[in-house]
Amino acid sequence: MRFDSKHFGDQGFSSDDLQSRSRYAEVKAAMFQNAYYLNWGEEGEPPLPTYEVTLGRILRGILPGAMPWFFKHAAARAVESHAALRWGKDRLGYRRLLHPNGICLFGKWIIESDSPYTGHFRNGTEALVVGRYSTCCTETRRGFTRSLSLVGKLYPTVDEHHVQPLETGDFITQQDLGGDFDDYINDAQLLNAPDVTPLRRGWGFPILLISGLVFKLLNREPAIRQLHTIAELGKPDSEQTRAPEFMRLSVSEEQPRIAGQQLDFRDEILAQLYDRGSSAATGRKLTFIIEVTDEGTQRGMLVQRRSFSNWRKIGRIEFTEAVASYNADFVLHFNHPIWRTDKNDPATTVKPGLRRSEK
Repeated sequence: MRFDSKHFGDQGFSSDDLQSRSRYAEVKAAMFQNAYYLNWGEEGEPPLPTYEVTLGRILRGILPGAMPWFFKHAAARAVESHAALRWGKDRLGYRRLLHPNGICLFGKWIIESDSPYTGHFRNGTEALVVGRYSTCCTETRRGFTRSLSLVGKLYPTVDEHHVQPLETGDFITQQDLGGDFDDYINDAQLLNAPDVTPLRRGWGFPILLISGLVFKLLNREPAIRQLHTIAELGKPDSEQTRAPEFMRLSVSEEQPRIAGQQLDFRDEILAQLYDRGSSAATGRKLTFIIEVTDEGTQRGMLVQRRSFSNWRKIGRIEFTEAVASYNADFVLHFNHPIWRTDKNDPATTVKPGLRRSEK
């Protein structure tokens, strides 16, 4: 099913922005409702749509007299909304301004190694996970500079049809925010604290600069996404939170590599899980390794470089299904964990610089 990209819904907060609990099966069903294809890769199927990221769209809502519902409010929703599905008043969702092109994945989060951390970083924990793999800005094809990203929403259950809506824990990982050069998803290193090389964006440099300034206003650290929501998922209230400082996700070395010149990363992911021309499950998996550490240093201001040591492999994410769809691009939402000066202490949460009441 195709949708005109000019429809991006009401950009203010609506009632579905306030829903912090959801059901995995409902979210999954919503993602498959309006796939961009009937059978991926079948002859005659049109290519996946590509939505543009433009400076003009980002500037709206920042310059005096601009429309009030663009970037500042989109950023505020990302920080404040805990909803899984944000339909908007017209049921068309919201246009993503920085990561409009993505693909939704479904599978399990599995922790299988001892660590000092709590919640769903604890050994033996499993969770259902809804992920979205995307690229920042417009470029989706290999052979070009792009910043690949994987975000995820963990449900503290392995029952896909759980009756009660559940609170989730969200993570956000990405390559260098300025862009990187890996042709295969197999080679991309995705971190919750990536490097920042602004000039790699070329003409997109102003977009990176403006988005960084706005997210700094809203969430203190524009390039780091803390992990306390996962460390508190399923944890007793009486237990002290212990979250890792850094997390790295990388494709398992056993994963096959999908060839293809200027291949779209969405087609690359679908080829990992499906046969062309068929929507039937194949039993194949796309596996990401989960590594964590508390040891890392940063240097630089505008150009940021981070060095890490003593990475510890603690588990894996196994994706078994995927879909590229309108709802995956416009409706599915992942919360940006609000910054804490002490990641393990909720009392140190920093108040964002823009609240809903300031619309």
